[in-house]
Amino acid sequence: MVVAVILARQEALPRLFLRRVPNRLVDKRRSGPPAESDPGVDETFYIHKLDNGLTLLAQRLEQFTSSAFTLLLPAGAAADPSQAAGASAVACDWLLRGAGQRTTRQLHDILDSLGCQHHEDSNSAHLSLSSAQLGLNLMPVLEVYADIVMQPHLGEDSFPACRNLVLQALEGVEDEPMRKCSFMIREQFYPWPLGRNPLGDRQSLEGMNAPDLRRHVQRCMTPRQSLLAVAGNFDWGTLVETVERLFSPWKGQEPPPVGLRPAEGGAKQISKQTAQAQITLAYSSVTLRQEQYYAARVAEMVLSGGMSARLFTEVREKRGLVYSVGARYHALKDYAGMFVYAGTGPERAQETLNVTVHELRRLGEDIEPGELVRAKTQLKAALVMQGESTAARADALAGDYYHLDRLRSLAEISAAVDGVTVEQVLEHVRSYPPRPLTVLTIGPQPLDLSICA
Repeated sequence: MVVAVILARQEALPRLFLRRVPNRLVDKRRSGPPAESDPGVDETFYIHKLDNGLTLLAQRLEQFTSSAFTLLLPAGAAADPSQAAGASAVACDWLLRGAGQRTTRQLHDILDSLGCQHHEDSNSAHLSLSSAQLGLNLMPVLEVYADIVMQPHLGEDSFPACRNLVLQALEGVEDEPMRKCSFMIREQFYPWPLGRNPLGDRQSLEGMNAPDLRRHVQRCMTPRQSLLAVAGNFDWGTLVETVERLFSPWKGQEPPPVGLRPAEGGAKQISKQTAQAQITLAYSSVTLRQEQYYAARVAEMVLSGGMSARLFTEVREKRGLVYSVGARYHALKDYAGMFVYAGTGPERAQETLNVTVHELRRLGEDIEPGELVRAKTQLKAALVMQGESTAARADALAGDYYHLDRLRSLAEISAAVDGVTVEQVLEHVRSYPPRPLTVLTIGPQPLDLSICA
């Protein structure tokens, strides 16, 4: 089975966590001990705001010996200067090329000695720094990251290597058609520059220079609108004290606003002599803040939640049209969409497009009760597997707060998924129909796109 996942990392999108933990739910705007709450709710959350604008989020998980954190900085790809697309991606690596009193080698050595499994990433809204380690090493690791954020060297000599790494990553996308299509359809679907490819483009990367990028990083790396999310086994009082001590000196203004242009939308066909044809479709959906969010996620599973889902069954299983097909919900803070990908041979591309669009539109006609049960089960299973680590929990905390300005409990999420009905899914699909479609095709022959109107 091949079920396409065309957008591997969502924009700080919460990963739901369904592991039972013997804790209580707390949402405190300032630091303090957990308050008594409903004993049926089994998660404890903490929220603490520093005076400089940084928000600390935390969930204590006593059953884990590990800890993890995610630091979201308002320096994502959408904030890249117009002439320096890819700046955020270059900065991801540049920030770790020496900080504070440590050289690049010393910085890497200390992170390795503390057992850090760290990751740096750029998406539309944020530059993300994350690390997972043993719980006893959490505070020392945060000390290192305070230097990375507040005292990065951003040296002239290390800049070319960082830029070249992003150039290589950009070239590598050409060998991954599904990933290339996901970047391109987002640029076409979302208002510019929200859907911008975080890797930028060759012209911008080659024209980028260290002084300009340094100024951009220093302007956008601000505690205002930054989120630090921690999950694992820690003492809350010690965590607050440590974060206050380390990050309170961090100063900065509100990040500059991002000016938007209307989405390009429409249809784009790229002629290329390839052995396969790539078809990518997108249409609007609800954001996490909207009432129909869970219905949208269940609709996604009806379309693409396993081998019994409609796209796999109708496009691949019955007709043998594709080697890969799937639908994926994707959300930014104020915009969201359902993205559909199909990879096939050029001779089957037109039929693949026609059948895929037909299945998208048939979804609003009827959903069998059995389909609904399977979709909910698939959704929960996917969310459980995404949440079996402290790293995933830290991501989820940051994503929840970014999208919703609050943290969701296990009971809330589980009840919301269980409560979705056939009628609610149909209402959602009819409210957000796949018409008109944003279309991107890559292949040797143009397709008749009249069905997409």
